[in-house]
Amino acid sequence: MKPTGPDCHLLETGLDREEVFAGQLLHVRRDTVRLPDGKQACREFVTHPGAVLMIAELPNGKLLFERQFRYPLDRVFLELPAGKIHPGEEILLTAQRELREETGYVAEHWHHLGTIHPCIGYSDERIEIFFARGLSHVGHALDDGEFLEVHELGLEEAIEAVRDGRLTDGKSVAGLFWAERVLSGRWPLPVARI
Repeated sequence: MKPTGPDCHLLETGLDREEVFAGQLLHVRRDTVRLPDGKQACREFVTHPGAVLMIAELPNGKLLFERQFRYPLDRVFLELPAGKIHPGEEILLTAQRELREETGYVAEHWHHLGTIHPCIGYSDERIEIFFARGLSHVGHALDDGEFLEVHELGLEEAIEAVRDGRLTDGKSVAGLFWAERVLSGRWPLPVARI
């Protein structure tokens, strides 16, 4: 069946699929595709279970951040709290679980802001962005082998950290884009999920 619609002149059609690597978290696929002009090409990419990112506003108006070591780049990064979606897990439950595990906070109000795709050239990863308010500290529940520090930063300080290179994590930069617009009132919060 030939694709139809306004983007049909851009679409690629999968012809063959091969799993190249299957790890605990990531899988690598190599697909053969038919290009819009009828020729064939190879597409290698990483499959990812998806993740959540939490913009968590404390009662003092500051946002929660984490500092943790990221092995692939061999350094400690400043990031907004985030975590992987477990198979079959509803994304709001993932966000609630990850915020509690990593920061020790629970939130009274949750708002789903949107979705980003951070690595569209080589991965199918999606990150669901949540805004959390009404925070209260109940204590950490870190996963085994997880080490991090929790920090509070005001929005302007966090944006300055992007500008001066202290915060380079792409998902957190995207999250701060949303946070700035929500906190300034330029983008109204969607109806709370809880």
